[in-house]
Order: sequence, then structure tokens, then C-alpha cells
Amino acid sequence: MLGRICLVGLGTMGRPMIRRLAEAGCGTAGWDTDAEARKGLGAASLEETALEADTVITVLPDGESVASVVHALHGPREGRVFLDCSSIDVATTRRLAEMAAAAGCGFVDAPMSGGPEGARNGTLSFMVGGSCEDVARVRPLLDIMGRRIIHFGEAGSGQAAKACHNMICGITMLGVCEAFALAQSLDLDAGKFLDLCRSAAAQSWILDNRCPVPELAPDTPASHGYAPGFAARLMAKDLALAQQAASTSGQMTPFGAEAARRFARFAASGHGEFDISAIYRAIRPDSMAG
Repeated sequence: MLGRICLVGLGTMGRPMIRRLAEAGCGTAGWDTDAEARKGLGAASLEETALEADTVITVLPDGESVASVVHALHGPREGRVFLDCSSIDVATTRRLAEMAAAAGCGFVDAPMSGGPEGARNGTLSFMVGGSCEDVARVRPLLDIMGRRIIHFGEAGSGQAAKACHNMICGITMLGVCEAFALAQSLDLDAGKFLDLCRSAAAQSWILDNRCPVPELAPDTPASHGYAPGFAARLMAKDLALAQQAASTSGQMTPFGAEAARRFARFAASGHGEFDISAIYRAIRPDSMAG
């Protein structure tokens, strides 16, 4: 009923997503430029893998990569739907949606939040843009992979929502790190401070799931050598996309601009593969445990 699905981009998010779809009984095939990543999931080429696909899902690092897939596949199978779960810029998304429509194909942008754990558990949040008809066609797939699906409007609005959402996350992460650094410099017990924040107005998802002090919360990346989680380089990318959107719309976002600058500098200094909470090390350099 859901047709044949091809998922392009078998990385940290794409691989658990295709597994969720396969476990739900969907006919799936996968593709990645990395031969090792696609082992057992794809054919000799992207075109061959996606030949019979009714829906092509992309989970790729940038707009150029998504565009290359749409350009390669939009012609041979009219009626196909492209479901882009990457985080890319709004302008590219709108351009690809127009191109797909001209070829008789659908296009839905559905960037996500929830990390690898959400992909494994089928609890992702999807921020969705596209026509009502196209969104209805891919909604069963989103329901398999996620718990919260919000349709914001036409193509590009999902990417706009993701940019705004992750700007909040980046700013909040810096605020949490700076507060814990200050608390420790004032000789406060970090565990008691965490308990206070979790039960008071400072509570947030970032605080609960990305507490930056090692060993305070056993299930956080900080307690596992800052293994992501959500890599700092990806946050830097998303914050840059938010600044691009802010520039285009004429909206001033000084906190977002500062968060973008700091995460970009942190990622460029060789820490891009660590979790976003690892930026605590740059804020409090003498706290290098874990």
C-alpha cells in the first residue's frame, strides 16, 4: 500500500530510519556513496536502486547533495514523491519542489529532530512543508518513523521551522553550559544545581538530555566522552542556515548569530564530531573529564 521506498543517505540517521521502515513491512532499498554503508541495502547505482521507488527519501548533508538526487531521479518515474528529511536551506528546497512539480513528481521537506535515538525508536519529530496532497501521501511513512508530525505549509516551511527550532537549541545549549561553568566557578555542587534546574523554571530538553558536565547524568553524551548525540558540526551547519534565513527575511537574531559564530569556531577547531554539549570544554577549559 505504501509502495516501494528508496532511502538515500545511510548515515547516523538514515540507517536506523530504513530499518524502522523495513521492520514495519515497507519495501525498502537504500543508497549511499559509501559502498560499506550500502552493503546489503542497495544496488550498483542510485538509479538502479531507485528504479521502482514510489517514494525517495533523502537524508543528506547539504542542499547540493539533495539536488543531485532530485536531478538524477525526477524524470524516469512520473508520480514519484521526494521526501527530503535533510536540513538544507529554504531557497534550495523551494527550487527543488518547483522542479519536481514540473516533472509530475511530488516534493515534501520534512527535516527532523530527535537524534539517532529517536530514529532507532521511531520517536522523531518532523517539521513538514509541502502540498496537502503530497504530505498525505508520505504521512504513513512519517508516522512509522516519528511521533510528532507538524505540517507548517507549502514546500520550504518545514526547513524554515527546523532553522528556527535549532536556533533555540543552539542558544539554549550555550546558556546551559555557561550557567554550569559559572556554578562550578562559584563552588556550587553541580549535582544539586542540576536537580534545581530540572525542577524549576530553567528546565528544558537540552538540560535533561545534554547536561554538559560529565558523570552528572549517566545517559548523556558528556558521560560517554561527548560522543554524539548531535554533532557540533551539524549544529554549526543548522545555525548557519538559520542566519541565512534571517538575512533573507530581514530579521535580526543577535543571539542566534552569536551561537552560530561560537559553534562554527568550535567545530572548526577540530571538535566538530563531538556532541554539541562538548562546547562546555571551550567555555570551561579546566573541566576536561570524560
